[in-house]
Amino acid sequence: MNWYILYTAARAEKQVEQRIKADGIETYLPLYLSPRKWSDRVKLVEVPLFSSYLFVKTTDEILRTVIRTTGVSRIVYYNGSPAIIKQKEIDSIKEFVEKAQGKECTFGLEDEVLVACGPLKDISGKIKKIANDYVVLHIEQMGISVSINLKQIIKK
Repeated sequence: MNWYILYTAARAEKQVEQRIKADGIETYLPLYLSPRKWSDRVKLVEVPLFSSYLFVKTTDEILRTVIRTTGVSRIVYYNGSPAIIKQKEIDSIKEFVEKAQGKECTFGLEDEVLVACGPLKDISGKIKKIANDYVVLHIEQMGISVSINLKQIIKK
């Protein structure tokens, strides 16, 4: 049995993983926490590390039947045959996700950060003040300083 890569429909990775697991096939979907903004709040949600990709461990014959699973777009090919991922590469991804999980990014004065969501999304600035749950950013390109919730920024 080898690890193969499936390309899924957009934002269907979790549903496809559940369907394939229900058939008794081993899968791996690396997830991480990412801030998402709703109208009333910012929340951390699990999103796939590789958008639209899912790893499956199976035989070549069973892989051909997995393509019929709802949400699977295609098998990823390399040099004319299904791409095979080595176990050590899967282990490396798992180790990275495990080490990064639960780690909070710490910020310091003068750190360059990027606003992840909200009206200033994708604007960068330097931290000038850090409080309990917010920071004051100086946004040089606009010539202003603003107060932003810590959950809305990420390190550059």
